[in-house]
Amino acid sequence: MASTSRRALRLLSLLGSRRQWPLRELATRLDVSERTVRRDIETLRQLDYPITTIHGPDGGYRLGAGHTLPPLLFDDDQALAVAVALQTAPSTVFGLGDDTARALAALERVMPAPLRASMQSLRLTRLQNYWEFPAPPIDSTALTAVGAAVRHRRVLVTETLRADGSRPEPGDDDFLPARRIEPHHLVVWAGRWYLVAYDLADHEWRVRRVDRLHPRPTTHRFTARELPGEDLAQFVMRSHDRGDTPAAWPCTGSARLDLPADVVARWAPGGSVVEHLDANHCRLTLGAWSWAGIAGILATFDAELSDLRPPELVQAGRRLARRWATMTETGDSDDPTRLS
Repeated sequence: MASTSRRALRLLSLLGSRRQWPLRELATRLDVSERTVRRDIETLRQLDYPITTIHGPDGGYRLGAGHTLPPLLFDDDQALAVAVALQTAPSTVFGLGDDTARALAALERVMPAPLRASMQSLRLTRLQNYWEFPAPPIDSTALTAVGAAVRHRRVLVTETLRADGSRPEPGDDDFLPARRIEPHHLVVWAGRWYLVAYDLADHEWRVRRVDRLHPRPTTHRFTARELPGEDLAQFVMRSHDRGDTPAAWPCTGSARLDLPADVVARWAPGGSVVEHLDANHCRLTLGAWSWAGIAGILATFDAELSDLRPPELVQAGRRLARRWATMTETGDSDDPTRLS
């Protein structure tokens, strides 16, 4: 009986994890016969779980819409995944640090002992790696408003915030009029939340940083449009005017690159800004822990550089050039420590 109960809970967990399951795949996952799966499904139906049978060659079983799964439907692997996710998720939304800790504690309290032991087996301390180029957290209210507009396909009225989160007033030099947009997708990249939206004023697709938006929901619905290009990820990563601002670093510099802005935007580190100059050139502004660090990142683009700013960056480039020249000098071919 205990084995049957555990299998039924596992079956219910599988049904809740995706829209539809073929009978054969369920049997394989549970390591039982198809007849046993059918019997377990009937058992769940008797417990008022609305499991629908889908007929046809692509048929199978589906958990009815609107049914809320009990919170304890986790197997060992899922419990471990929840524990790791809650402890390692980047803090990209204001106020969620305490919420994730409370969520983990609440889950542990109601978990059966074996699953609680699995979750407690991993107690982690998450340290920030400077290469993560963290972004300022987002107001959860704004994120919820944007997410709801995306889900329900409702037009948003948005105002652009300053990098520090303040809201420009009419008459300020950096004040921009509110825009009406159709929000289509939320994308998280390099620890930053981006909104892919269609601007109704200039009839263009735009990528906007969610933490730079002050959204006002409307009741106006819109019809989904065909997204630009075939790859949403590439569209976001290659958009140089997505509202990025330089991250706070001990050193910040810039250079003119002989590369198109969309190419540099794709590979530039988070916390950098790409400015379009013309079809074949752009300016990249970025930061690092040292001037040599900035110069080194610029060198990774393997393109001609000019107009480096400030002078400290130019001096760092000269120092690196001397070091690299020394490294590449022809030396004794028998010396394995020398580069030839």
